[in-house]
Amino acid sequence: MTLTQTTGTNKRHRSLWLLLSAAALLSGGALAWHHPVSPLLALVLFWSWVLLAAWRPGLWLWVVPACLPFMNFSPWTGWLVFEEFDLLVLGALAGGYGRWVACSPKPGAPLPRGLFVLLVLLAASGLVSLGRGFADAGGFAFDWFASYSDPLNSWRVFKSLAFALLLTPLLRHELQVAQTLACQRLARGMVAGLTVVVLAVLWERTTFRGLTDFTTPYRTVGLFWEMHVGGAAIDSYLALASPFVLWALINARSPWTWGAAALLAMAAVYACLTTFSRGVYGAVAGPLVLLAGMLWWQRTSAKAKAASQFVHQPAHQPSRTGWRSRSGGLLALALVAEVALVLGGGTFMAERLASTERDFGGRIAHWQNGLDLRQDAGDRWLGTGLGRLPANYAALVPEREFSGAVQPQPGFVTVLGPATQGELGGAYALTQRLGELGGGRYRVTLDVRVPASTGLMVSVCERHLLYQRQCQRAFVRVNPADAGWQTLAVPLHGPGLSPGAWYAPRLAMLSLAVLDAGGRVDVDNVRLQHATQPVDLQNADFSRVLAQWLPVARSYFVPWHIDNLYLEVLIESGGVGLALMLLLVGVAVARVMWGPARQHPLAPYLAAALWGVGTIGLVSSVMDVPRVAFLFYVLVLLSLMLRRDNA
Repeated sequence: MTLTQTTGTNKRHRSLWLLLSAAALLSGGALAWHHPVSPLLALVLFWSWVLLAAWRPGLWLWVVPACLPFMNFSPWTGWLVFEEFDLLVLGALAGGYGRWVACSPKPGAPLPRGLFVLLVLLAASGLVSLGRGFADAGGFAFDWFASYSDPLNSWRVFKSLAFALLLTPLLRHELQVAQTLACQRLARGMVAGLTVVVLAVLWERTTFRGLTDFTTPYRTVGLFWEMHVGGAAIDSYLALASPFVLWALINARSPWTWGAAALLAMAAVYACLTTFSRGVYGAVAGPLVLLAGMLWWQRTSAKAKAASQFVHQPAHQPSRTGWRSRSGGLLALALVAEVALVLGGGTFMAERLASTERDFGGRIAHWQNGLDLRQDAGDRWLGTGLGRLPANYAALVPEREFSGAVQPQPGFVTVLGPATQGELGGAYALTQRLGELGGGRYRVTLDVRVPASTGLMVSVCERHLLYQRQCQRAFVRVNPADAGWQTLAVPLHGPGLSPGAWYAPRLAMLSLAVLDAGGRVDVDNVRLQHATQPVDLQNADFSRVLAQWLPVARSYFVPWHIDNLYLEVLIESGGVGLALMLLLVGVAVARVMWGPARQHPLAPYLAAALWGVGTIGLVSSVMDVPRVAFLFYVLVLLSLMLRRDNA
């Protein structure tokens, strides 16, 4: 290649980098400026992160997985389609490509042609499914507070793939510059993120149920607020992240760091067990056996290689692993005891295991209902459209409607009950987070309007997300008024509420739910009073649409998830999309298990993580949780680009 050609290529590269950096910077800035709670703070933090990502390239490999579990504040913002995690990824893109524009790094080896073609085809399939999703929803329409039935839900599902693909050149560059450092950063980020999750689970159990109560039905959700309509967000995350606990144990350099990793292992097992998910148990335990086997093979291969090269070993080399062996044995015994305590110390899991056969029969029918949503050859090959499963399932499957809905109106909001099934009444509520709880009575005043007599439930509860501890509530029959709008003053009844201990503060939630099938209530000017003191509610007049209000489902989650990763992709992206995803993941798994990357120190952990999410995907949806789907794609891409050596 001539000097002129090289210069022209560099200019094109710089133009592309500048375009990507500017697009990420502008998109992130706009998103931060429209943050429902604190736009200025969000903007300052976003710009600071962009500068840090540009100053310290590769740091995002630690920061993104470490912050992933808590970078979503939907209960406080009201956002469903957008989240703070978007700002984190956009900042990494803006800073990473911005540095390339300024420093013009030497281009590394391009992606292998086969991998490049596969990624292009996957991106094209995703874009086609995105377009079909918009078309199925009636055309693109932007809304900061879009719901699962709106066109932007297609973007919510698509953005995980889009972000992962946009980060691919940055990931490739870090692997080529310093593969060991890049892999260590990502592994440490996974360990840090899992630490956040298990601490959240310990707080949740301590605050709302008790660490040793394994009888009361309560399944932990951690900080995965996407589970406000059910789903398996925490299940999928634990399947992806749990193998890295063993990485932390093996790579600990001292007894103190090993002890910290051992505590994390105990807490991670507790988090897995208290999901009370049969899928999680299999998706974590099975891949850990695979992980152990791969580590044993790597160690055996390394010894055989050393022997074949006549590497001299000292005859009386002092053992440096004695404390590891003894501590490892004690940890294994402690983990076995922990499993026995959780599974044998209550009846909740026993009841779930006893209902397995009945549940599986219902799941088969649920899967068939989802497959029946495909109405023609286009749907079968290209899918019904990303993000369209919930709306289509609720609309087309008999007796599987949504349990309610929330529709923002100019200056007020409409809360709907189930369309036809009265038994689902009250299972879907409009909620807002509250500050510190008090022990006295609560009173709610609100303006309402109804077209027909409708039941309304108003409550203030000690509640994390899906399960409530103590509540004060009232059931009100609202009749139409001649003037249209009327003001209701509703005293709530129930036990006194508690803020919890200082080390485990208890969250609270105000909820408004319609009880009648076909019922609808227009709501405005919500006011809350505790004893004689007013409680500060945010956006109480809905002048900022649904900012800081979040719809939350309870008990009934059927229409929102198909509960199978493979059917989820097949229905929304078609046979083509499923084939491309299976090919991509299959090549990644083969590469770290049997291919050129199998001897890399990180390969066993990546293989276990991918097998874990593949296993949980047999009984759970994954792609409808953007943060988890993004992490899945990143680990797949890392597996595809990992080199044999660890240079």
